[in-house]
Amino acid sequence: MNNFADKLTVLRRLSGDRLFASFADACAGGSLEKFYFELYDCGAENDFLERLCALILTDDNAFARTCARGDTPSAYLTDAFSSDLGAIFAAAEEFENDEHFNLGNVIPPFDGDMDSDRCTDNLSEFYAAHGYGQFITYKAFSYRDRKLAPIAQISPVTLEELKDYRDEKERINENILNFLGGLPYANMLLYGDRGTGKSSTVHAMLNKYCDDGLRLIELSKENILCVPDIRQLIADNPLKFIIFIDDLSLGEYDDKVSSLKAALEGTVSGGCDNIMIVATSNRRHIVKESFSDRENSVHPADSMAEQLSLSDRFGLTVMFSSTDKAQYLSIVTQLADDANIACDRQKLAALAERWALIKGGRSPRRARQFVDFIYAREQRGIDVDF
Repeated sequence: MNNFADKLTVLRRLSGDRLFASFADACAGGSLEKFYFELYDCGAENDFLERLCALILTDDNAFARTCARGDTPSAYLTDAFSSDLGAIFAAAEEFENDEHFNLGNVIPPFDGDMDSDRCTDNLSEFYAAHGYGQFITYKAFSYRDRKLAPIAQISPVTLEELKDYRDEKERINENILNFLGGLPYANMLLYGDRGTGKSSTVHAMLNKYCDDGLRLIELSKENILCVPDIRQLIADNPLKFIIFIDDLSLGEYDDKVSSLKAALEGTVSGGCDNIMIVATSNRRHIVKESFSDRENSVHPADSMAEQLSLSDRFGLTVMFSSTDKAQYLSIVTQLADDANIACDRQKLAALAERWALIKGGRSPRRARQFVDFIYAREQRGIDVDF
């Protein structure tokens, strides 16, 4: 008996999935035991069709990429994709009465009765709005080896969990809304002391707006020269991408300085681009300067201007200032209320100050660590004093 997977064209990559390959083999008279093993091994015995639809939905293929670009697939490509869907659904229906597992139901945007033509129309609209392949499944990526590698788990932090810094968060939020809405936006530099929530704010924005098409690409400063390559990788994607460079600082003669300048000049295009560069730094002026630079320069003013020109290219700079005692204790109190900490607030404030003294300073990060410590002690029934 012929294997239906051998006749697939547009969706041919699905055969690289172990469950799909064993399913196709079983349909062709191969080992049912191997199929059941793969089925049970991935926990799909109660929702096989959902798993099958998810594989199709996230497949990186010519039809999905064409729709995601906003182009209309040719009639040949559309017919081939629909034919592949029909073959897969027909094979699945052969197992409708199999007692070893529950076939389950299809998932949106697939049609309820598995009509391949209607599913093709639905998927065309879905890809145009939500991208294709791994960009549907994952919201964050890292760039390495000239590819985007998905990050399976990112910080689940929300804006509500980040206390105070209301004005700073509002400025960032407004800029991202402009970005998502196709309006003029700016690249952003978030600078300030360690532990003030710069990176956490970026992650929280991603969590808030990922369902609206926002994605994030983490880029190490060693790979700044690769920004043009990343631009090419996602040029046809309808989603919006933050290229996130954390803890950025560069030397005056670093060749990455000129590359980043060029990237910053090129991404502000009246909202027509799908890339926003966001960097965090402990320094307002990213390029390190020293007194020797000034003393040894023939034109010290020009040298200083060159060092400052990189940070000036970020259209929006947001300062996360260090916390004073009052703000630190305010953050501690808010976090303690969220966690339902039972400790008397006056005692909690005294302990928080002791914690800051031991840890070497006040910051939102120190406040979070302190409240987590107190919460764990209370949950275990241990005296919170230390």
